[in-house]
Amino acid sequence: MRIDQLFRREVVAVSADESLAEAASRMTFNEVSALPVLEGGELVGILTERDVVQAVADERDPTTTAVAECMTPRPVTIAPDAEVSDAARAMLEIGARHLPVLDGGRLVGMLSARDLLEADAEWP
Repeated sequence: MRIDQLFRREVVAVSADESLAEAASRMTFNEVSALPVLEGGELVGILTERDVVQAVADERDPTTTAVAECMTPRPVTIAPDAEVSDAARAMLEIGARHLPVLDGGRLVGMLSARDLLEADAEWP
């Protein structure tokens, strides 16, 4: 099975200069646990719930700390025509639960470990 059958095409993103508080609010409102970070329409990073929690644990002020200070730059990405097994392998190798999906260098969606689990539950 290819991931183009699974990934979420509704992209909720954040910019690198927004605060962690703004990003966390966006995550909560949209019920997502990772946000691609875009600058000028280009993917420059990914911010996850883990990043936000780590920043708070490090006693960083979420209202004044920029996303750029806590995001993972140049995240591992995957193409929409990749196989589910390739996505799962990539997530396991890097210890991630989310992969931005790029088609021709353009962000077209996000794939989560939950997407993979739901697909697995539906397989015969």
